[in-house]
Amino acid sequence: MAVSNVRVFILSFLAGLVFHRSLANVAVEGSTPEEPPHRRFEYKYSFKGPHLSQSDGGIPFWIHSGNAIPSADQVRITPSLRSQRGSVWTKNKVNFENWEAEVTFRVSGRGRMGADGLAVWFTSEQGLDGPVYGAADTWNGIGVFFDSFDNDGKKNNPAILVIGNNGNLVYDHQNDGTTQALGTCLRDFRNKPYPIRAKITYYRKTLTVLINNGFTPDKEDYEFCTKVENMVIPTEGFFGISAATGGLADDHDVLSFLLFRLTEPGQQPPSVDSEIPKDQKDKYQEEFQNFQQELDKKKEEFQKEHPNVQGEPLDDLYESVNDREIRQVFEGQNRIHMEIKQINRQLAMILDEQRRYVSVITDEISKKGTSAGSGQVSLQAPTFGFTLNTNLTDLGFNKVSTLVVFIQHQGNAGGAGTYETIQHFNDIKENLHTVKRDVEHLVQRNNPGDKVVKCPELPPMPSCLSTVHFAIFVVIQTVLFFCYIMYKSQQEAAAKKFF
Repeated sequence: MAVSNVRVFILSFLAGLVFHRSLANVAVEGSTPEEPPHRRFEYKYSFKGPHLSQSDGGIPFWIHSGNAIPSADQVRITPSLRSQRGSVWTKNKVNFENWEAEVTFRVSGRGRMGADGLAVWFTSEQGLDGPVYGAADTWNGIGVFFDSFDNDGKKNNPAILVIGNNGNLVYDHQNDGTTQALGTCLRDFRNKPYPIRAKITYYRKTLTVLINNGFTPDKEDYEFCTKVENMVIPTEGFFGISAATGGLADDHDVLSFLLFRLTEPGQQPPSVDSEIPKDQKDKYQEEFQNFQQELDKKKEEFQKEHPNVQGEPLDDLYESVNDREIRQVFEGQNRIHMEIKQINRQLAMILDEQRRYVSVITDEISKKGTSAGSGQVSLQAPTFGFTLNTNLTDLGFNKVSTLVVFIQHQGNAGGAGTYETIQHFNDIKENLHTVKRDVEHLVQRNNPGDKVVKCPELPPMPSCLSTVHFAIFVVIQTVLFFCYIMYKSQQEAAAKKFF
């Protein structure tokens, strides 16, 4: 009996262990993140700047109607004028099972309130014109509305609404569509510093709307707006964007509309060839064959007209990596050689200026020496071997030193500041300073009793304004100042009456 109880206990323990293990596996599998779908950009159902519009004013793969104005960088669906309607729609139908649309737009106006709003559509037919934000009513599909005017007076605008229709529903203008909305959120999208971005995703019969509020330049800063599950939409349809104005007006500008096809993980995305209709394939193939035949014919005609000209091999038409490196080395050496020649020219110019300045200095010294004439006491300096006089300080040594410093600065600025040139200028400067000190010493020894001649002092300026006149002037100025203050106060008080 005891053995049988032990066996029952062991079996129950093993069964419980297996059961808990299975539950743990299920929990782990359920907690794994879901793999995102594969996204493929569809350029035939998208537009963005720059060069958005063609020369004829149209948008590639799109049509526009009403007051829509395409430009190089954006599409102005409606201008800021009263009672305007406009829209843009894809030319071809979209037959994607899952998709994602990214819309970038601006809604801007002068007033605190605007009207009427902007809508993004996916419908079975193109609603080129109508009363619902510039598009047709009783549509078959979905519409994401960016309503900027409060028609029902409940102060619940600007708002974003998702409304579906099977072709029999009439839009409720009086209540801003709130009675028909499948999902909504309150977001102010007018007059933002950056464009508004809306990401509308339809994946596995669930529609999700994410909004970038336009306060930051980050393009991926989205926040959740609304989500509608178990939503059935037409399998084929057109994408469109429309807008309208009423008694109030805003500029509704769409900067880009980007559409992506979504494919579930594990499924192979359809090839591009399978999406092209058979008649278009045959047309493109026929055009390619005709072009190929014309090209072969022109080649034969050229060979007949120029029999001596042979086709060059393709390898000779392109530059190899080694040839490019050698060419770059030669170009670098050529640039270095040109720089050296330029430096040599600058050095030659600096040397010419040095010779000219030296000749000017020599002429100046010789003129000063010869101009020291009669009426001045001369002194014989045997150590120097030439005659000095009491006025030798007028030889202009300061001017000479300034010229030397200027020459040295010019040499350094010209890029020729070699060690020998700088040392040469320093030697000249030191010799000139030595000569100046010796001359000043000889002059002082020759005339020890002379006093330094000072400039005569200027006589005091007579007073042109008496005390009485100054007091009268101050009193008059004070009276005028107070009169001006009273006048300004009266003007400001009169202006405040209008507010």
